[in-house]
Amino acid sequence: MKVVSSKDFKLEREVEYGTPEQNQAVKEIVTAIKKEGDTALLRYTEQFDRVTLTSNQLRVTPEELQAAYGRVEESFVSAIQAAAANIRAFHARQKRNSWMDLQPDGTILGQIIRPLKRVGVYVPGGKAAYPSSVLMNVIPAQIAGVPEIVMVTPPSTGGKEGIDPYILVAAAEAGVNEIYRVGGAQAVAALAFGTESIAPVDKICGPGNIYVALAKREVYGAVDIDSIAGPSEIVVLADETAEPAYVAADLLSQAEHDEMASAILVTPSQSLADSVAAEVELQLQELPRQAIARSSVENYGAIIVVESMEEGISVVNRLAPEHLEIVVEDPMGLVGSIENAGAIFLGAYSSEPVGDYFAGPNHIIPTNGTARFSSPVDVDDFIKKSSLIYYSKEALLRDGKTIIELARREGLEGHARAIEIRLKNEGKGGDGYGE
Repeated sequence: MKVVSSKDFKLEREVEYGTPEQNQAVKEIVTAIKKEGDTALLRYTEQFDRVTLTSNQLRVTPEELQAAYGRVEESFVSAIQAAAANIRAFHARQKRNSWMDLQPDGTILGQIIRPLKRVGVYVPGGKAAYPSSVLMNVIPAQIAGVPEIVMVTPPSTGGKEGIDPYILVAAAEAGVNEIYRVGGAQAVAALAFGTESIAPVDKICGPGNIYVALAKREVYGAVDIDSIAGPSEIVVLADETAEPAYVAADLLSQAEHDEMASAILVTPSQSLADSVAAEVELQLQELPRQAIARSSVENYGAIIVVESMEEGISVVNRLAPEHLEIVVEDPMGLVGSIENAGAIFLGAYSSEPVGDYFAGPNHIIPTNGTARFSSPVDVDDFIKKSSLIYYSKEALLRDGKTIIELARREGLEGHARAIEIRLKNEGKGGDGYGE
């Protein structure tokens, strides 16, 4: 793992939006799903997933969901139940309520909050299965009050019953019973526009490969999306008090996700930098996903040695990482200086996997530096807001001329006259505001 100074490290990472060929392929898939529905969906499932299905086989049956419990360990069921309880408790604190403000003149202003009606959750089925992502998408939507939550996940080449049982158990524990064995750009398009078997949704959430990300971007506008997620990222800001073995393990916990994942240590301690570099190499030897993690740390990882902790904080804020660990003697003392980070982990024992799986906060977090302006998935992602305006006659007579003034300064005479006709009708429309 390379050790560099902040002056020699390129802090800005370019966002990947796919090659022209990938973009064109996604456009063709989306168009075909819109035109052909199930026919195209089944064709692409056979082409890309090597699984032949009929329309009647797309939906996972209740019997399959129940059978999945027999294919997983009881310890996993207990673990997923405990994690779900923590996630539910954390997100329950985010729930908003509608409100109205009755003013003395009879005017009522307010905001009505309603859940989205139908949400689609994409769960990957490629290099690794992520049952934890099922919980992180579904539970906030449930707390928001979304009545219909549908999940899509790719079938495996093991046959039409080849969906990972851990994903199915997580879905069942979360309360999802509408699940379809489809994946890729074709699944995103089916959620967005509907087919004979899958009704369209209002929003699509969940991570996926580059084709899923490009498909989400392609259908945005017809439906809402959570984000266009990039590769996973971790930055560890550490001082000389940090345990090198812990830091190295946490860097590798993200590097093993994907060859393009980014794992970075920022430290003013040259001694820690050298020790962590050695530990990364040592731990890589025993890591089952060694090839993926090695590619990640060699191509997108770095240990950045800074002159001071103040410079380190500046580097962190410029990186705006998805995950930030602060492993210093007094981590709470630095929190106020962190402006850009998706999730902040404090202290030696708040390892990133604690948040990924169990603590409660959402692990679907902005990537590619978008923590500068966006936030982790939460309950607000599954609601919509309507403004409420009831203006009393007294208020309109009081404010009408001001509204007319603003409308006419924008050249919108129709707007002005909509107010003016009411003032005239009440005998208050003179004073030069009429024709």
